[in-house]
Amino acid sequence: MTYQETLDWMFSRLPMYQQKGVAALNHKLDNIQAFTSYLGDPHNDFKSIHVAGTNGKGSSSHMIASVFQEAGYTVGLYTSPHLKDFRERIKVNGVMLSEDDVMAFIKSHKPFLEANDLSFFEMTVGMAFTYFSQQKVDVAVIEVGLGGRMDSTNIIQPEICLITNIGWDHQSILGDTLEKIAMEKAGIIKQGVPVVISETQKETHGIFKLIAAQKRSPIFFADDVDPTEYETDLKGTYQHKNMRGVVTLFQKLEAFEVSLTAMEKGLLNIVENTGLLGRWQILGTKPKIICDTAHNEQGLNDVLKQLKKENFKTLHLVLGFVNDKDVETLLQLFPKKAQYYFVSPNVPRGLESESLKKIGKGIGLKGKAYESVNKGLKAAKKASEKDDVIFIGGSTFTVAEVV
Repeated sequence: MTYQETLDWMFSRLPMYQQKGVAALNHKLDNIQAFTSYLGDPHNDFKSIHVAGTNGKGSSSHMIASVFQEAGYTVGLYTSPHLKDFRERIKVNGVMLSEDDVMAFIKSHKPFLEANDLSFFEMTVGMAFTYFSQQKVDVAVIEVGLGGRMDSTNIIQPEICLITNIGWDHQSILGDTLEKIAMEKAGIIKQGVPVVISETQKETHGIFKLIAAQKRSPIFFADDVDPTEYETDLKGTYQHKNMRGVVTLFQKLEAFEVSLTAMEKGLLNIVENTGLLGRWQILGTKPKIICDTAHNEQGLNDVLKQLKKENFKTLHLVLGFVNDKDVETLLQLFPKKAQYYFVSPNVPRGLESESLKKIGKGIGLKGKAYESVNKGLKAAKKASEKDDVIFIGGSTFTVAEVV
Protein backbone atom coordinates (compact mmCIF):
# COMPACT_ATOMS: atom_id res chain seq x y z
CA MET A 1 0.00 0.00 0.00
CA THR A 2 1.09 3.58 -0.62
CA TYR A 3 1.20 6.03 2.28
CA GLN A 4 -2.21 7.44 1.37
CA GLU A 5 -3.68 3.95 0.98
CA THR A 6 -2.25 3.07 4.40
CA LEU A 7 -3.90 6.12 5.96
CA ASP A 8 -7.19 5.37 4.20
CA TRP A 9 -7.11 1.87 5.63
CA MET A 10 -6.34 3.17 9.13
CA PHE A 11 -9.04 5.84 9.01
CA SER A 12 -11.84 3.83 7.42
CA ARG A 13 -11.50 0.29 8.69
CA LEU A 14 -10.71 1.09 12.28
CA PRO A 15 -12.77 4.03 13.58
CA MET A 16 -11.01 7.11 14.93
CA TYR A 17 -12.70 9.31 17.51
CA GLN A 18 -11.57 12.41 15.64
CA GLN A 19 -13.80 11.42 12.72
CA LYS A 20 -16.51 9.19 14.18
CA GLY A 21 -17.04 10.38 17.75
CA VAL A 22 -18.27 8.17 20.60
CA ALA A 23 -18.84 5.15 18.34
CA ALA A 24 -15.06 4.80 17.94
CA LEU A 25 -14.31 4.41 21.66
CA ASN A 26 -13.38 1.15 23.33
CA HIS A 27 -13.34 2.12 27.06
CA LYS A 28 -10.97 -0.77 27.85
CA LEU A 29 -7.22 -1.21 28.17
CA ASP A 30 -7.26 -4.89 27.21
CA ASN A 31 -6.53 -4.28 23.53
CA ILE A 32 -3.64 -1.86 24.01
CA GLN A 33 -2.11 -4.13 26.65
CA ALA A 34 -2.35 -7.10 24.30
CA PHE A 35 -0.93 -5.05 21.43
CA THR A 36 2.03 -3.65 23.37
CA SER A 37 2.76 -7.13 24.75
CA TYR A 38 2.81 -8.45 21.19
CA LEU A 39 5.14 -5.56 20.24
CA GLY A 40 7.53 -6.39 23.09
CA ASP A 41 6.32 -3.72 25.54
CA PRO A 42 8.21 -0.86 23.86
CA HIS A 43 6.87 1.68 26.38
CA ASN A 44 9.15 0.13 29.00
CA ASP A 45 12.22 1.15 26.98
CA PHE A 46 12.07 4.87 27.78
CA LYS A 47 11.14 7.27 30.54
CA SER A 48 7.96 9.26 30.11
CA ILE A 49 5.86 12.21 31.22
CA HIS A 50 2.06 11.82 31.15
CA VAL A 51 -0.18 14.83 30.46
CA ALA A 52 -3.98 14.98 30.83
CA GLY A 53 -6.61 17.72 31.13
CA THR A 54 -9.52 19.32 29.31
CA ASN A 55 -7.75 22.38 27.93
CA GLY A 56 -4.05 23.08 27.57
CA LYS A 57 -2.70 19.54 27.55
CA GLY A 58 -1.48 19.83 23.96
CA SER A 59 0.23 23.17 24.52
CA SER A 60 1.71 21.94 27.81
CA SER A 61 3.03 18.76 26.17
CA HIS A 62 4.78 20.82 23.50
CA MET A 63 6.20 23.15 26.16
CA ILE A 64 7.65 20.20 28.07
CA ALA A 65 9.12 18.65 24.93
CA SER A 66 10.71 21.95 23.89
CA VAL A 67 12.37 22.43 27.28
CA PHE A 68 13.75 18.87 27.22
CA GLN A 69 15.11 19.49 23.72
CA GLU A 70 16.89 22.65 24.83
CA ALA A 71 18.37 20.64 27.71
CA GLY A 72 19.97 18.33 25.16
CA TYR A 73 17.75 15.27 25.48
CA THR A 74 16.31 13.16 22.66
CA VAL A 75 12.58 13.69 23.12
CA GLY A 76 9.59 11.76 21.85
CA LEU A 77 6.27 13.62 21.64
CA TYR A 78 2.91 11.91 21.22
CA THR A 79 -0.16 14.15 20.84
CA SER A 80 -3.60 14.11 19.28
CA PRO A 81 -5.48 14.98 17.21
CA HIS A 82 -3.47 16.05 14.19
CA LEU A 83 -4.34 19.09 12.08
CA LYS A 84 -2.91 18.44 8.62
CA ASP A 85 -0.87 15.24 8.62
CA PHE A 86 -1.34 12.11 10.70
CA ARG A 87 2.39 12.10 11.41
CA GLU A 88 2.07 15.24 13.56
CA ARG A 89 1.03 12.88 16.34
CA ILE A 90 4.43 11.18 16.59
CA LYS A 91 7.63 13.25 16.66
CA VAL A 92 11.18 12.98 17.91
CA ASN A 93 12.89 16.30 18.60
CA GLY A 94 10.16 18.03 16.63
CA VAL A 95 10.54 15.87 13.51
CA MET A 96 7.65 13.69 12.43
CA LEU A 97 8.22 10.01 11.74
CA SER A 98 8.50 9.30 8.01
CA GLU A 99 5.77 8.04 5.70
CA ASP A 100 7.89 4.90 5.26
CA ASP A 101 7.82 4.37 9.03
CA VAL A 102 4.02 4.51 9.05
CA MET A 103 3.71 2.15 6.08
CA ALA A 104 6.24 -0.32 7.48
CA PHE A 105 4.54 -0.46 10.88
CA ILE A 106 1.09 -1.13 9.43
CA LYS A 107 2.43 -3.66 6.92
CA SER A 108 4.29 -5.57 9.64
CA HIS A 109 1.39 -5.70 12.08
CA LYS A 110 -1.68 -5.63 9.87
CA PRO A 111 -2.63 -9.29 10.54
CA PHE A 112 -2.65 -8.62 14.30
CA LEU A 113 -4.57 -5.37 13.87
CA GLU A 114 -7.23 -7.06 11.75
CA ALA A 115 -7.51 -10.16 13.93
CA ASN A 116 -7.90 -8.12 17.13
CA ASP A 117 -9.99 -5.28 15.69
CA LEU A 118 -7.90 -2.56 17.32
CA SER A 119 -9.20 1.00 17.30
CA PHE A 120 -7.44 3.77 15.40
CA PHE A 121 -6.15 5.27 18.63
CA GLU A 122 -4.87 1.97 20.04
CA MET A 123 -3.03 1.41 16.79
CA THR A 124 -1.35 4.81 16.84
CA VAL A 125 -0.35 4.52 20.50
CA GLY A 126 1.39 1.23 19.70
CA MET A 127 3.06 2.87 16.70
CA ALA A 128 4.29 5.79 18.82
CA PHE A 129 5.69 3.60 21.60
CA THR A 130 7.47 1.38 19.05
CA TYR A 131 8.95 4.37 17.23
CA PHE A 132 10.18 5.99 20.45
CA SER A 133 11.81 2.70 21.46
CA GLN A 134 13.49 2.36 18.06
CA GLN A 135 14.74 5.95 18.22
CA LYS A 136 16.09 5.36 21.73
CA VAL A 137 14.54 8.54 23.12
CA ASP A 138 15.67 9.71 26.54
CA VAL A 139 12.14 10.73 27.44
CA ALA A 140 8.71 10.74 25.79
CA VAL A 141 5.99 13.28 26.52
CA ILE A 142 2.71 11.41 26.19
CA GLU A 143 -0.55 13.35 25.88
CA VAL A 144 -3.76 11.60 26.88
CA GLY A 145 -6.24 11.27 24.02
CA LEU A 146 -9.51 11.42 25.98
CA GLY A 147 -10.12 11.32 29.71
CA GLY A 148 -7.30 9.44 31.37
CA ARG A 149 -8.36 6.41 33.36
CA MET A 150 -9.30 4.27 30.36
CA ASP A 151 -7.23 6.06 27.74
CA SER A 152 -4.90 3.82 25.74
CA THR A 153 -1.87 5.85 26.83
CA ASN A 154 -2.56 4.93 30.46
CA ILE A 155 -0.33 1.87 30.50
CA ILE A 156 2.89 3.84 30.95
CA GLN A 157 4.72 4.27 34.25
CA PRO A 158 5.73 7.94 34.02
CA GLU A 159 8.29 9.88 36.03
CA ILE A 160 5.70 12.55 36.77
CA CYS A 161 2.14 13.43 35.68
CA LEU A 162 0.60 16.76 34.74
CA ILE A 163 -3.13 17.54 34.77
CA THR A 164 -3.80 20.91 33.17
CA ASN A 165 -7.39 21.82 34.04
CA ILE A 166 -10.89 20.40 34.14
CA GLY A 167 -13.70 21.80 32.01
CA TRP A 168 -16.92 20.85 30.30
CA ASP A 169 -16.15 18.58 27.36
CA HIS A 170 -17.15 15.04 26.34
CA GLN A 171 -19.72 14.90 29.17
CA SER A 172 -21.49 11.95 27.55
CA ILE A 173 -18.28 9.95 27.98
CA LEU A 174 -16.50 11.37 31.01
CA GLY A 175 -19.44 12.42 33.20
CA ASP A 176 -21.92 15.24 33.69
CA THR A 177 -20.17 17.03 36.56
CA LEU A 178 -16.69 18.50 36.92
CA GLU A 179 -16.11 16.11 39.81
CA LYS A 180 -16.85 13.08 37.63
CA ILE A 181 -14.67 14.42 34.81
CA ALA A 182 -11.87 15.03 37.31
CA MET A 183 -12.12 11.41 38.48
CA GLU A 184 -11.50 10.24 34.92
CA LYS A 185 -8.54 12.61 34.44
CA ALA A 186 -7.13 11.60 37.84
CA GLY A 187 -6.99 8.06 36.53
CA ILE A 188 -3.48 8.78 35.22
CA ILE A 189 -2.13 9.24 38.77
CA LYS A 190 0.09 6.24 39.53
CA GLN A 191 1.23 4.73 42.80
CA GLY A 192 3.96 6.93 44.27
CA VAL A 193 4.36 9.03 41.11
CA PRO A 194 4.27 12.82 41.63
CA VAL A 195 1.46 14.77 39.98
CA VAL A 196 1.23 18.48 39.20
CA ILE A 197 -2.12 20.26 38.83
CA SER A 198 -1.79 23.36 36.62
CA GLU A 199 -4.92 25.13 37.84
CA THR A 200 -6.65 24.87 41.21
CA GLN A 201 -10.44 24.59 40.88
CA LYS A 202 -12.74 24.32 43.87
CA GLU A 203 -14.85 21.55 42.27
CA THR A 204 -11.86 19.32 41.56
CA HIS A 205 -9.28 20.18 44.23
CA GLY A 206 -10.60 17.61 46.69
CA ILE A 207 -10.84 14.88 44.06
CA PHE A 208 -7.18 15.21 43.10
CA LYS A 209 -6.09 15.37 46.75
CA LEU A 210 -8.09 12.21 47.53
CA ILE A 211 -6.78 10.15 44.60
CA ALA A 212 -3.20 11.30 45.22
CA ALA A 213 -3.51 10.32 48.88
CA GLN A 214 -4.89 6.90 47.95
CA LYS A 215 -1.96 6.36 45.57
CA ARG A 216 0.55 7.90 48.01
CA SER A 217 1.55 10.24 45.21
CA PRO A 218 3.06 13.66 46.02
CA ILE A 219 0.72 16.30 44.61
CA PHE A 220 1.57 19.91 43.75
CA PHE A 221 -0.84 22.65 42.77
CA ALA A 222 1.00 25.12 40.55
CA ASP A 223 -0.99 28.05 41.97
CA ASP A 224 0.56 27.36 45.38
CA VAL A 225 4.13 26.90 44.15
CA ASP A 226 4.33 30.36 42.54
CA PRO A 227 6.93 29.38 39.91
CA THR A 228 9.11 31.84 38.00
CA GLU A 229 7.40 33.52 35.02
CA TYR A 230 9.07 33.08 31.63
CA GLU A 231 8.44 34.52 28.21
CA THR A 232 6.93 32.18 25.64
CA ASP A 233 6.41 32.27 21.91
CA LEU A 234 2.89 30.85 22.34
CA LYS A 235 0.61 33.87 22.13
CA GLY A 236 -2.50 34.21 24.26
CA THR A 237 -2.60 35.12 27.93
CA TYR A 238 -4.28 31.78 28.69
CA GLN A 239 -0.92 30.09 28.02
CA HIS A 240 0.40 31.46 31.31
CA LYS A 241 -1.74 28.93 33.20
CA ASN A 242 -0.20 26.14 31.14
CA MET A 243 3.31 27.51 31.60
CA ARG A 244 2.84 27.69 35.36
CA GLY A 245 2.05 23.98 35.46
CA VAL A 246 4.99 23.11 33.20
CA VAL A 247 7.49 25.14 35.25
CA THR A 248 6.23 23.48 38.44
CA LEU A 249 6.60 20.08 36.79
CA PHE A 250 10.26 20.70 36.04
CA GLN A 251 10.83 21.99 39.57
CA LYS A 252 9.49 18.71 40.96
CA LEU A 253 11.02 16.37 38.34
CA GLU A 254 13.98 14.46 39.78
CA ALA A 255 14.90 12.08 36.95
CA PHE A 256 16.38 14.73 34.62
CA GLU A 257 18.63 17.74 34.92
CA VAL A 258 17.16 20.84 33.27
CA SER A 259 18.91 24.19 33.66
CA LEU A 260 17.20 27.55 33.95
CA THR A 261 18.70 28.44 30.57
CA ALA A 262 17.11 25.37 28.98
CA MET A 263 13.80 26.31 30.60
CA GLU A 264 14.04 29.86 29.32
CA LYS A 265 15.03 28.88 25.77
CA GLY A 266 12.59 25.98 25.65
CA LEU A 267 9.57 28.12 26.52
CA LEU A 268 10.67 30.81 24.08
CA ASN A 269 11.12 28.44 21.11
CA ILE A 270 8.19 26.03 21.35
CA VAL A 271 6.89 26.45 17.80
CA GLU A 272 10.36 26.20 16.25
CA ASN A 273 11.36 23.18 18.37
CA THR A 274 8.14 21.17 18.16
CA GLY A 275 6.11 22.46 15.19
CA LEU A 276 3.02 23.24 17.26
CA LEU A 277 0.15 24.65 15.19
CA GLY A 278 -3.22 26.28 15.82
CA ARG A 279 -2.73 27.95 19.20
CA TRP A 280 -3.49 31.67 18.73
CA GLN A 281 -1.70 31.34 15.43
CA ILE A 282 -1.39 34.48 13.30
CA LEU A 283 -2.05 33.63 9.66
CA GLY A 284 -1.99 37.12 8.17
CA THR A 285 -1.91 40.88 8.73
CA LYS A 286 -3.93 43.79 7.34
CA PRO A 287 -6.41 42.39 8.15
CA LYS A 288 -5.04 40.42 11.06
CA ILE A 289 -6.10 36.76 10.74
CA ILE A 290 -6.01 34.58 13.86
CA CYS A 291 -6.95 30.94 14.38
CA ASP A 292 -7.22 28.83 17.52
CA THR A 293 -8.28 25.23 18.11
CA ALA A 294 -10.24 25.94 21.33
CA HIS A 295 -13.51 24.01 21.02
CA ASN A 296 -15.18 23.78 24.43
CA GLU A 297 -16.73 26.30 26.80
CA GLN A 298 -13.71 27.03 28.97
CA GLY A 299 -11.24 27.05 26.09
CA LEU A 300 -13.40 29.36 23.99
CA ASN A 301 -13.94 31.67 26.97
CA ASP A 302 -10.17 32.06 27.32
CA VAL A 303 -9.74 32.70 23.60
CA LEU A 304 -12.57 35.24 23.47
CA LYS A 305 -11.06 37.14 26.41
CA GLN A 306 -7.86 37.35 24.39
CA LEU A 307 -9.79 38.43 21.29
CA LYS A 308 -11.34 41.35 23.21
CA LYS A 309 -7.84 42.73 23.72
CA GLU A 310 -7.32 43.08 19.97
CA ASN A 311 -7.78 46.47 18.31
CA PHE A 312 -10.08 46.31 15.30
CA LYS A 313 -12.72 48.23 13.42
CA THR A 314 -14.85 45.18 12.63
CA LEU A 315 -14.56 41.63 13.93
CA HIS A 316 -15.17 38.81 11.43
CA LEU A 317 -15.74 35.32 12.85
CA VAL A 318 -15.39 32.23 10.67
CA LEU A 319 -16.91 29.47 12.81
CA GLY A 320 -17.45 25.76 12.28
CA PHE A 321 -18.35 23.06 14.82
CA VAL A 322 -18.89 19.32 15.06
CA ASN A 323 -22.39 17.98 15.54
CA ASP A 324 -21.89 16.34 18.96
CA LYS A 325 -21.28 19.63 20.78
CA ASP A 326 -23.83 21.80 22.58
CA VAL A 327 -23.40 24.41 19.87
CA GLU A 328 -26.07 26.80 21.15
CA THR A 329 -24.32 27.08 24.51
CA LEU A 330 -20.98 27.66 22.79
CA LEU A 331 -22.36 30.28 20.41
CA GLN A 332 -23.79 32.25 23.33
CA LEU A 333 -20.20 32.95 24.38
CA PHE A 334 -19.57 34.94 21.20
CA PRO A 335 -20.19 38.69 20.81
CA LYS A 336 -23.33 39.96 19.07
CA LYS A 337 -21.39 42.81 17.51
CA ALA A 338 -19.49 40.92 14.82
CA GLN A 339 -19.90 39.61 11.29
CA TYR A 340 -20.32 35.82 11.16
CA TYR A 341 -19.35 33.32 8.48
CA PHE A 342 -20.88 29.97 9.42
CA VAL A 343 -19.00 27.07 7.86
CA SER A 344 -19.00 23.27 7.91
CA PRO A 345 -15.74 21.40 8.61
CA ASN A 346 -15.05 18.67 6.06
CA VAL A 347 -15.40 15.66 8.40
CA PRO A 348 -18.29 13.24 9.02
CA ARG A 349 -18.98 14.93 12.38
CA GLY A 350 -19.07 18.40 10.83
CA LEU A 351 -22.25 20.38 11.61
CA GLU A 352 -23.95 21.68 8.46
CA SER A 353 -23.36 25.38 8.00
CA GLU A 354 -27.06 26.14 7.41
CA SER A 355 -27.92 24.43 10.71
CA LEU A 356 -25.21 26.43 12.45
CA LYS A 357 -26.50 29.65 10.90
CA LYS A 358 -30.02 28.87 12.14
CA ILE A 359 -28.79 28.30 15.69
CA GLY A 360 -26.76 31.50 15.53
CA LYS A 361 -29.68 33.51 14.20
CA GLY A 362 -31.82 32.26 17.07
CA ILE A 363 -29.50 33.93 19.59
CA GLY A 364 -28.90 37.10 17.61
CA LEU A 365 -25.71 36.34 15.65
CA LYS A 366 -25.83 37.77 12.14
CA GLY A 367 -24.09 36.15 9.22
CA LYS A 368 -24.21 33.88 6.20
CA ALA A 369 -23.62 30.16 5.71
CA TYR A 370 -20.82 28.79 3.52
CA GLU A 371 -20.43 25.19 2.47
CA SER A 372 -16.72 25.06 3.27
CA VAL A 373 -14.24 26.66 5.65
CA ASN A 374 -12.17 28.12 2.84
CA LYS A 375 -15.19 29.70 1.15
CA GLY A 376 -16.17 31.31 4.44
CA LEU A 377 -12.63 32.61 4.96
CA LYS A 378 -12.49 33.91 1.39
CA ALA A 379 -15.72 35.84 1.96
CA ALA A 380 -14.39 37.22 5.26
CA LYS A 381 -11.20 38.43 3.57
CA LYS A 382 -13.20 40.07 0.78
CA ALA A 383 -15.42 41.91 3.27
CA SER A 384 -12.58 43.01 5.55
CA GLU A 385 -10.60 46.21 5.72
CA LYS A 386 -6.95 46.37 6.75
CA ASP A 387 -7.73 47.37 10.34
CA ASP A 388 -10.24 44.55 10.88
CA VAL A 389 -9.64 41.20 12.59
CA ILE A 390 -10.68 37.79 11.24
CA PHE A 391 -10.87 34.90 13.71
CA ILE A 392 -11.20 31.27 12.59
CA GLY A 393 -12.22 28.62 15.10
CA GLY A 394 -14.92 26.61 16.85
CA SER A 395 -13.33 23.25 16.10
CA THR A 396 -9.96 21.65 15.54
CA PHE A 397 -11.20 20.64 12.10
CA THR A 398 -12.11 24.21 11.14
CA VAL A 399 -8.59 25.34 11.97
CA ALA A 400 -7.04 22.32 10.24
CA GLU A 401 -8.39 23.50 6.91
CA VAL A 402 -6.65 26.88 7.05
CA VAL A 403 -3.26 26.43 8.76
